[in-house]
Amino acid sequence: MSYLECKFRLNPFEPYNEIIVAQLSELGFESFAETNDEVLAYIQLAEFNESIKNACSEMAFQGVEIAFEMKEIPKENWNQKWENSFEPVLIDDFCIIRAPFHQAKSDFKHEIIIEPKMSFGTGHHATTQLMVKLMSSIKIEGSKVIDMGSGTGVLAILAAKMKASQVDAIDIEEWAFENIQENIERNDTLMVKPYLGGAEVLNQMNKTYDVFLANINKNILLRDIPLYDLKINKGGSLLLSGFFVFDAEELVLFMEKMNYKLLSSDALQDWSCLHFKKC
Repeated sequence: MSYLECKFRLNPFEPYNEIIVAQLSELGFESFAETNDEVLAYIQLAEFNESIKNACSEMAFQGVEIAFEMKEIPKENWNQKWENSFEPVLIDDFCIIRAPFHQAKSDFKHEIIIEPKMSFGTGHHATTQLMVKLMSSIKIEGSKVIDMGSGTGVLAILAAKMKASQVDAIDIEEWAFENIQENIERNDTLMVKPYLGGAEVLNQMNKTYDVFLANINKNILLRDIPLYDLKINKGGSLLLSGFFVFDAEELVLFMEKMNYKLLSSDALQDWSCLHFKKC
C-alpha cells in the first residue's frame, strides 16, 4: 500500500495550519505532521482522485501564501517520516503523550504511549489537548466512561489511567479499531473495550455512562447527540470538541434545548471544547 504526501507551505503558518488539517480530514486524509512552516498530509494513493487534488490545489485563505506540492511515498518509508516529525505532547504536568521511541519522563501524572502509524490522534491536535485538559478537571475515578470517535485511543486510555470503573471506545474506522487495540496493550489498560462502528453501536449496548467523550466534527455531533443522550446518566458529563470556536454557540443552543447545562468552555488555536451536564 502506498501513500501520497501533500505538502502545504504556509505564510503565515498559524492558525491556518489547524484549519487546513480540519479541511483535509473531511477529504479523507488519514494523518498529518508539521514542520516549521509546512503541513504534511497523508492519504492512501488508492483513495486519492482528481476532485481531492483540485480541492488541495485550490485551497486559499485571504492574506495567506500557500505553496502546494505532492509526492508518492512507498509504505516502507512512511512510518520513518512520522518518527522524524513526532514530538511528545505535554499537557501541563498532568499528561505526556509520547511514542515508544521517546525517552520516558517521570514528572507527569499520566503517561500515554502511542505508536505513530499514520493515524490521526497522536495528541498533537488542539482538540485532543483540550479534551485531555478538561478531563484533568472532572471526576473520572469510579465513573463509567465512553470515548466516541476514539481514534488511536488517547482519551479512552487516559480515562483508564485515571481509574474509571469502565471504559468503552467506539470508532468507525478499521485502522482505528486495530490501532487502539495495540495501544491498549502498550499502555497496560486492558479494561478499555473497543468497538468498531458509528453511533449505531450504542443501540446495541445495554450500558449507560457518567462521562461521555466526543471529539468529532460539528455536523456529526449535531446528528448523533440525540443518540448519545440516551446513554448518558442524569447528572452525567458530556465533553465535546472537534469544532471551531465560531461553531460553539450553535452547539450550546442545541444542548440547552436538550436540557443540558454548559459548565465550562475552553479554546486553543481557534478550536473549542465544551463541558455539559445532563440536567
